[in-house]
Amino acid sequence: MRILLTGGAGFMGSNMVQYLLKQYDDVEVINFDLLTYAGNLENLADIQDHPRYTFVKGDIADARAVEDVVSKGVDLLLNYAAETHVDRSLMDPRAFLHTNVYGTHTLLEAAKKYEVPRFVQISTDEVYGAVMEGESDEKSPFEPRSPYSASKAAADHLCHSYHISFGVPVMVTHSANFYGPYQFPEKLIPLFVCNLLEGKTVPIYGDGQQIREWIFTQDHCRAIDLIAQKGNAGETYNIGTGERLPNLEVTRKLLALTGRDDASMVFVKDRRGHDRRYALCSQKLRSELGWKPQMAFDDGLAQTVEWYRTNQPWVARCRSGEYQQYYQRQYQER
Repeated sequence: MRILLTGGAGFMGSNMVQYLLKQYDDVEVINFDLLTYAGNLENLADIQDHPRYTFVKGDIADARAVEDVVSKGVDLLLNYAAETHVDRSLMDPRAFLHTNVYGTHTLLEAAKKYEVPRFVQISTDEVYGAVMEGESDEKSPFEPRSPYSASKAAADHLCHSYHISFGVPVMVTHSANFYGPYQFPEKLIPLFVCNLLEGKTVPIYGDGQQIREWIFTQDHCRAIDLIAQKGNAGETYNIGTGERLPNLEVTRKLLALTGRDDASMVFVKDRRGHDRRYALCSQKLRSELGWKPQMAFDDGLAQTVEWYRTNQPWVARCRSGEYQQYYQRQYQER
């Protein structure tokens, strides 16, 4: 099987590349990535010479570059490529529209033209907006509240329209918040872990009571693998764990794991349009395809902290150059 995996040098994409090559002996993976700030081939250093792995540098919004790969034959397309950080989307919405909307459109066009048999779109629970009570299921309305979530919602609608209008066999997945090794230190868990290990403070937005649902990277890889194999074209699948905690509670768990105390927390002005709560109903994925998470949040969090503790040079390289300017902006509201 020949798999085109876009965004394969990023956090989740690189974990999926590793997963596929270890899980299957008959899979060839083509990693198509533009290598923006969060794309890091160092994440894949141990498999860079693997006989069933190929890296192609390219932009998913570049139709010629995409067609050059897809035209050679693709059995499965996994679209991990995306601009994902909400804070960045507030500073530069255009980049999110370019990659998340136009880029997805370009992939769908190539999948239609070259009749790709399976296409899985990786999306987010944020398209549903704030869920103050209950859970979002696959029929819940979209209510995105940031340029990031709006761009992902638009891409999801495009996917469904291409299935209905052109028969493209695409499936859309909405996932809870990822965490685990190799995550670029801008999202809550990796940013806070790296700061705390370096003796720095961590910024808590508002009162810290925003509730998020968390999934360990390997559990997400297993879910995508199962959906790619057994999911039904045109369907949407929520990938949730039920592991829902306020950000403040997650922060205190990280303080304990890094030997720090509450003095390391700095409460800052809340983010614009900050969703208060996310909660996914993943019953469809569990009952129809038989998936369930295997990693408990506390165990996954401990493993994640230990990975960053033992990979400080990787962190230092991530935090150099362009990222440093962004890192400073995190503290403007202190």
